[in-house]
Amino acid sequence: MSPIRRALQLPIGCIVLGLGVTFLLSAKLGSDGYSTLMSGLTDATGADFAVVSWISAAVLVALAWLRGQKPGIGTVCQLVVVGLSVSAFLTVMPTPDDLSARIGMFAVGYVVLCIGVAAYLATDLGAGPTEAAALAFDPPVPFKWSYTIFQGLCVLVGWLCGATVGIGTLILAAGIGWSIDRLMPVLGHSAREVAGTGAVD
Repeated sequence: MSPIRRALQLPIGCIVLGLGVTFLLSAKLGSDGYSTLMSGLTDATGADFAVVSWISAAVLVALAWLRGQKPGIGTVCQLVVVGLSVSAFLTVMPTPDDLSARIGMFAVGYVVLCIGVAAYLATDLGAGPTEAAALAFDPPVPFKWSYTIFQGLCVLVGWLCGATVGIGTLILAAGIGWSIDRLMPVLGHSAREVAGTGAVD
């Protein structure tokens, strides 16, 4: 991937990710695992949601760094651009009451979110906290599974802390790791060589 394409695809991918999150929030069928965790920790600690999110993001990025997953401009872009995008899109996104419309919004949100995550990760310019935590264990665990496991753990801990878990939450936790993994090569990601093996992931 050329430097120009990376520079353009990174923020565009983050904006698309923000749009996907907005669709999911408006569908009201359940959020992703990380958001569920943040909601649960906020309820359990009584702290402000933003503070919980910042601290959690810093901890996850630091732990991933310890395992060799270095943060980069993509880490900052994901944290800043996605948040701003969601705030902007929520002001114009409808929130239907009809269940069929909500299911449709969820389906669109699922696809758009996966495309956004895959697009920004494909640039290899750094990952946000959730993706960094999963990538830190790839290898030995392939991303599609490490991300699924991480999302599942987030849902479990969030639920134990009092967060609401919907059917959409379970669908997201189970499916987005595989979906993102399949989309990344389409969006320009090159397979990484696993050190000392000559194999690629």
